[in-house]
Amino acid sequence: MSVLVVDVGTSGVRASIVDPTGSITHAEHREVLPSSPAQGFVEFDPGAMAEAVLEVSRGAISAGGPVEAVGIANQRASTILWDRATCDPVGPGIGWQDLRTVGMCLMLRAEGIRLAPHQSATKLVMLLDLADPDRTRQLCFGTVDSYVAFVLSRGALHVTDYTNAGVTGLVTSDGAGWDLARCEALRIPPSLLPRLVDSTGVVGEASALEGAPPIAGIAGDQQASLVGQGCLRPGMAKATFGTGGMLDCCVGPERPTFAYKGRQGTFPIVAWSDMGGLTWGLEAVMLSAGSCVEWLRDDLGLVATASDTEGIARSVPDSGGVIFVPALLGLGTPVWDFGARGTLVGITRGTTRAEVVRAVLEGIAQRGADLLEAVEADSGLEPAVLKVDGGMSANGAFIQFLADACGRPVEVSAVAEATTLGAGFLAGTAVGVWLSLDEAARTLRPRQRVEPSRRLDRERWKDARSRAERTVPELSALEF
Repeated sequence: MSVLVVDVGTSGVRASIVDPTGSITHAEHREVLPSSPAQGFVEFDPGAMAEAVLEVSRGAISAGGPVEAVGIANQRASTILWDRATCDPVGPGIGWQDLRTVGMCLMLRAEGIRLAPHQSATKLVMLLDLADPDRTRQLCFGTVDSYVAFVLSRGALHVTDYTNAGVTGLVTSDGAGWDLARCEALRIPPSLLPRLVDSTGVVGEASALEGAPPIAGIAGDQQASLVGQGCLRPGMAKATFGTGGMLDCCVGPERPTFAYKGRQGTFPIVAWSDMGGLTWGLEAVMLSAGSCVEWLRDDLGLVATASDTEGIARSVPDSGGVIFVPALLGLGTPVWDFGARGTLVGITRGTTRAEVVRAVLEGIAQRGADLLEAVEADSGLEPAVLKVDGGMSANGAFIQFLADACGRPVEVSAVAEATTLGAGFLAGTAVGVWLSLDEAARTLRPRQRVEPSRRLDRERWKDARSRAERTVPELSALEF
């Protein structure tokens, strides 16, 4: 009784077989890289994505055997418009990082409509204005999960779950349904919108796959990771450190009291939905994490590989007073300053490569502590343990620095991509592989638990962070 999970990330598609022990027994991966035809543009080819989804899904089932259900996890807010009859994409897919609708967001803000460029709403308006200015064509809109379900069902399903719908900018404040008044103001025909379904529950057959297993679990990547790390109770939190970083905390059945953004820069999210009931969470965002290690490797040439940073950082007892603020793309939670820029302070004539490398890892860890403090302040909850996944979770030095900065234990996921497990748990629970998400979570065992060994200086860190702010004032003035 295994489950197939299709996980569509920013740079590729992975299909994995998850068995009842919570182990991944087989995985297939294909690259589907985005393109950037102009500054601030991020596009991808939905047709290539669809081909990759079918290829890796069929390959995983062929190698791993029949499955009881299919789960879908995906990059959130990326936007696709396609023809309902032919399934052909209408224009490129617009990636969640795409910033070309910043001007539209600012104009709408003046009209009392608050949207951010990383949400789907203005991306969809842009695609519609190009492909269907009169709004007369029979088209479908969807985030990536919606398009994947459409492809796997041979066009029978046009659905999305509440976790993905919640980041489109097109749902009501209580998360319960589409905001038709907003859609009317944006000239988005309701007929374009997918049907809202639960994150766990059978929604239809994946008829494009052998055996036509039911699609039974759908969640955005960060929410899937939250479930995949077993953060099912209020006050349980996980952080995913990849190119950027996201920290998510389970809040419970009651929506956070603030409508859009908390005082400390966190956002309410639907963590998952089951039988029409929503479980809420809070999300804090770091715009640059692993990208800072890539900068050390690819641009500065200080390390040959990303994994080299661990040994180099451990080769010195501390950073020698050097502090790095990882704001290569601006600062997210808690200050949300798009004009902030990466900053190194405390450099002396004696500063070595090792101290700079260590400062970069410590700086990312300090930003992780920023996110945790913000979630605690906006939720009133205090996670006793921080669970971690993502590519940077393999770096032992970074994990130690994170525990030191946060002042509490850090548990590292046994699977770097906990999104796969989360989508698998959601789908498997719906068809009886596990009786509940709690039972599924009991299969989890962290790869390691790291206790704090010292306290990183948070006050010096915050002073350095303030120096990074407002480097580009015109960008710092933007608020979404």
